[in-house]
Amino acid sequence: MREVAIAPTFEAWQAAARALLRERVPPSEVTWRERTPDEPAPPDSEPAFFRVPRQFLDVARQVATHRDPGRWPLLYGVLWRLVHENRELLKQGTDGDVGRLFAMAAESRRTAYRDELDEMKRVEEERPGAAAFVPAGATISGLAEASQRCTGCALYRDATQIVFGRGAADARVVLVGEQPGDQEDLQGAPFVGPAGEILDRALVEVGLPRDALYVTNAVKHFKFVLRGKRRIHQTPRLAEIAACRPWLEAELGLIQPEIAVALGATAARALFGPDFRLTRERGRFLETGWARKTIATFHPSAVLRGDDEAAQQEIYGFLVADLRLVADAFASTLGRSPRA
Repeated sequence: MREVAIAPTFEAWQAAARALLRERVPPSEVTWRERTPDEPAPPDSEPAFFRVPRQFLDVARQVATHRDPGRWPLLYGVLWRLVHENRELLKQGTDGDVGRLFAMAAESRRTAYRDELDEMKRVEEERPGAAAFVPAGATISGLAEASQRCTGCALYRDATQIVFGRGAADARVVLVGEQPGDQEDLQGAPFVGPAGEILDRALVEVGLPRDALYVTNAVKHFKFVLRGKRRIHQTPRLAEIAACRPWLEAELGLIQPEIAVALGATAARALFGPDFRLTRERGRFLETGWARKTIATFHPSAVLRGDDEAAQQEIYGFLVADLRLVADAFASTLGRSPRA
């Protein structure tokens, strides 16, 4: 029997699981325990990589935050079966291990959501957020200039610069993304990296000229974690969305668009509220305080994260279909016939 002691993190479990898979150690021959803080970390092992569905990695990260010590053997058992038995295992809803995995992930999400709400309330009480930096009566260019001095949340400390919105000040359509990515942070403009290329392709396909739009993000600073030399995107927390909200309110208040488009779950939570569920409610217009027609769709980066080409094409199809609704609504505001 192999005893594996790990720090209680997804990364520690992942490294140990990869080493076990490389040595072909079955789950029945492994016992897992969490090492104490004073125990030395095990030596780094030779890297090993195995193809698994991206959905498993997403669920595994959620399960890793659960407090049940049984999560580690459960994760390894499912991983072993995905690699050695059935890559489509997660689609088998009647499987006991899969059911436990998804139930544990759902509980972790609920706990994280409650913790985020508590943190948001605490941060709002302790910090001014961006409100103290938003000048009254400013133009869009004035807001952009003032934003460079914003220290309303801790994200400014590690980001290269704030990335404010860009586009027509009289735009009828505003696209709201999540936050700048690596390239956006370096170049100082929204949607100029790989996700921006996907967005541009989709806009051309539906006939929405980008130069007639205003494009911004719910959070203006890049949130990331360093892994070696790479800066890996981290999803903003509710408290960070709330801290940056005054900038978004000021932008949309000046532009007063006919149509607001939330690109991705974070932007959807910013525009519709924390209870909005993208997969359930995307692709339909709702009236909000931001715009008479407000709609949510997938973030272009979701296309890049698809498990395979088929999944990427499916997500891209959803994005294009939703943006076509926007294009038709935009055309109607200009008195033109919608696209076929």
